[in-house]
Amino acid sequence: MLDLTYETPKPKVIAGAKHDWELVIGMEIHAQVSSKAKLFSGASTEFGAEPNSHVAFVDAAMPGMLPVINEFCVAQAVRTGLGLKAQINLWSAFDRKNYFYPDLPQGYQISQLYHPIVGEGEVLVEMDEGIARLVRIERIHLEQDAGKSIHDMDPNMSFVDLNRTGVALMEIVSRPDIRGPEEAAAYVTKLRQILRYLGTCDGNMQNGNLRADVNVSVCRPGQYEKYQETQDFSHLGTRCEIKNMNSMRFIQAAIDYEARRQIGILEAGGEIVQETRLYDPDKNETRSMRSKEEAHDYRYFPDPDLLPLEIEQGWVDDIAASLPELPDEKKARFIKELGLSDYDASVLTAEVANADFFEKTAAGRDGKLAANWVINELFGRLKKDEKDITESPVSPDQLGGIIALISKGDISGKIAKDLFEIVYVEGGDPAVIVEERGMKQVTDTGAIEAAVDEVIAANPAQVEKAKQNPKLAGWFVGQVMKATGGKANPKAVNEIVAAKLGL
Repeated sequence: MLDLTYETPKPKVIAGAKHDWELVIGMEIHAQVSSKAKLFSGASTEFGAEPNSHVAFVDAAMPGMLPVINEFCVAQAVRTGLGLKAQINLWSAFDRKNYFYPDLPQGYQISQLYHPIVGEGEVLVEMDEGIARLVRIERIHLEQDAGKSIHDMDPNMSFVDLNRTGVALMEIVSRPDIRGPEEAAAYVTKLRQILRYLGTCDGNMQNGNLRADVNVSVCRPGQYEKYQETQDFSHLGTRCEIKNMNSMRFIQAAIDYEARRQIGILEAGGEIVQETRLYDPDKNETRSMRSKEEAHDYRYFPDPDLLPLEIEQGWVDDIAASLPELPDEKKARFIKELGLSDYDASVLTAEVANADFFEKTAAGRDGKLAANWVINELFGRLKKDEKDITESPVSPDQLGGIIALISKGDISGKIAKDLFEIVYVEGGDPAVIVEERGMKQVTDTGAIEAAVDEVIAANPAQVEKAKQNPKLAGWFVGQVMKATGGKANPKAVNEIVAAKLGL
């Protein structure tokens, strides 16, 4: 595991306030389950289909249609819980959440209030190198998504697309352990990373597959400690919920604005009204959406159409045995076994596809050298071309081949960059390209010595300057490399130049 120091978050200081205030944040993450079928029907979950083309009879709430649980979605929820070191409840049940949803034909949502499938877990959020925060997970429950209302196609009416209706969601509810906007974004980033490693949610925020509801409140110093002692939420101040955030940048901006708004009201002698708000990124402000409902407002009751979920411990154990290496463990291994820096290991493990590419590239080779080439050369070029690792024209075997040629001394760093460009654009086996195009590094000391002698003989004035200032010997090295087309072994050139100049 990573060697981390757990640090208590410092209170967020709000500039311009009359008094000191602490910011308290809890989050509800809605993660769409990676599944080809919906939670209670066999309809497709494919994104971008024609409106209302992926709707089963049960999704449309046709009379007499009964929901049937998708076992794979249950397994995905269990897998997520195990990845977050959470308690898996072998007995859970579904409830009806009664509310007017214009884009949910049933008129209620099937969710899990009283008996969720996953209990308490945790997420470690690394804020700085070696410094981590612990965010506690209260629960994870399964529920169905609603459809989508479309208001901009006609000036007089709205349209409804039911393709998302019934898609499986995992609602991941944190405790109010987050203390600032940056930490909130880091928490969502880390949770998204874990879900993608597990393969339980693709984390695509642009498509709405990962959305955050952010609960924000402010309190005076010392009140949070009282909450920790008593678990009495009244110490934390009245919270407001900001709905459906799908951008790390917007999450931070919305929290900052909302905190300032609440502090302004309190310092003016007013009271915070518990409500649900929306964030407007164009105006950088939150606005009221509706008064915040409590659980009793939804008239929850057990869904009579669904039996309780009873799962066996052996089934859970089988899922646990299939879990992949998660990002924290992978990062720790890269640091320990491959000698990578904390920064390089963090970059390479940020996305599971990046980590897989690097591991294949580094297999049997110099890990640090491989990390340098993957991060600086490959990632840099892909970013320039607006591609991700899955679109890389260079395969791990090809990049590994370049690294092997460097390690063997067949090519220099400069030649390697030229070779990389050829492979990136044209493809091919790096070793074959080096042979066919005469790119192999010159290691014959006799040939290098002849080139050095030629450069020294042609530049007597520069020789005298170098003897007075040894740092100028680098000029001779550059000239020799230029004369040999960059093929001379740089180490040998440096040694021969130094010997010839008597340095």
